[in-house]
Amino acid sequence: MADELRGEIQAYLDEHWNDVVADIESLVRIASVEDLASAEPTAPYGPGPRAALDQALAIARRMGFEVHDCEGRIGYADLPGSSSKQVGIIGHVDVVPAGPGWHFEPYSVTRKDGFLLGRGVMDDKGPIVTALHAVKFWLDKGAVLPYTIRVLFGANEETNMKDAAYYREHNDDPAFLFTPDAEFPVCYGEAGICSGTLISAPIRAGRIRDIQGGVAVNAVPGEAQAQLDFEGPKDSLGLRQGITANVDGRVATIRAQGKSAHASTPERGLNAIDLLVSYLLEEDVVSSEERQFLELARKVTSCTDGSGLGVQATDAHFGDLTAVGGMIWLDGNRMNLSIDFRYPTTISAAEIEDRVSKVAAERDATFAMQHDKKPFLMDPSSDAIQALLLAYNEATGENAEPFTMKGGTYARVFSTGVSFGPEKQWEPKPDWVGGMHGPDEGIREDLLKQAFAIYVRTIGHLMQLNL
Repeated sequence: MADELRGEIQAYLDEHWNDVVADIESLVRIASVEDLASAEPTAPYGPGPRAALDQALAIARRMGFEVHDCEGRIGYADLPGSSSKQVGIIGHVDVVPAGPGWHFEPYSVTRKDGFLLGRGVMDDKGPIVTALHAVKFWLDKGAVLPYTIRVLFGANEETNMKDAAYYREHNDDPAFLFTPDAEFPVCYGEAGICSGTLISAPIRAGRIRDIQGGVAVNAVPGEAQAQLDFEGPKDSLGLRQGITANVDGRVATIRAQGKSAHASTPERGLNAIDLLVSYLLEEDVVSSEERQFLELARKVTSCTDGSGLGVQATDAHFGDLTAVGGMIWLDGNRMNLSIDFRYPTTISAAEIEDRVSKVAAERDATFAMQHDKKPFLMDPSSDAIQALLLAYNEATGENAEPFTMKGGTYARVFSTGVSFGPEKQWEPKPDWVGGMHGPDEGIREDLLKQAFAIYVRTIGHLMQLNL
């Protein structure tokens, strides 16, 4: 099959690649960020995710698939096979907010030097469109496959994955499922993910008028800033790398510039909240009540292994726990800091909550866990995972092995599923190309083309298995 498909895959790309890019563009231009304040019964996650779901279904319908809308929560396109047993492919059309720091228009696809740039080109509009075209490749061949292929379009992945939960309440799981929303070659396990919020005691005598940083709980913040009452001379504030300080009258504005990254890979970022908080403490420009909470915040932001909070843990599958302070804000007279944890099998969310709560209580603060998704592992030697690995190695000429990660995808929600590309984190990118959840999100067009070839081959191999 490998030799036979090579020419057919290239012919499809030659004829349809601009169509693939146009389909990606049609989704990227929709700012499909969750907006619960504007939610309606037919748009439960807000108008943006609803519009993106409509567009994804319209693309699939145009291609000739049978499509179904599950009350605006999730939708799917079917390529019926000779059996009702399904191979599932699931991606999402919602995105995190664009956030600051972009040099390219976030809600448009920019093509530059072989890259596509725009919010969602990597996470996850580009990959799910590419996978949909891989299914269309088989549709165009005309043969009836042994299993039905169902391509699912989620609209709530970036926040709570309530879309997948709703789907599973009303439908059986596919016999096997993969999501093109992570890295190659094949990820057979994902660490636990939980998140919560540190909340300060009421601040009765404060100097901070406003403090804010980050755009998503599950991202290393690239920017943060604070406004505070300040009575010193304009030139009395110290200089720090990544910090700008301006004084207007008796108000000082402090801005911190870090580097955003996904919370699953905090080592690739520089936490702007940490830069800001450490500056405020070192310059001694906050009140004693504010200092108490900011020193607690630094226990989170000054390291990424949770050691400041006493929750460091590790195992053989997932390595070290990570903890990221992703967002800081002022709510009335209380400061808040969100924390994203990616944890191994040797600790639980309940243990994390208990330990962090004790550390917080020492500074009159509280901590509450809001979300938890437990770790999951599949057998990497299973026939299905080996079929995906074979397709990857055929298309790339590599001899890669499966891996685990700290990211969270739809794979953990279903009974049998894995995450499968299209990123290759080991490949260098130009400095002007950002990562998922950050500014200037971008992906190499050739990588998406290779992903298309891998997904085409994957479908062929899965059809030969006894699922």
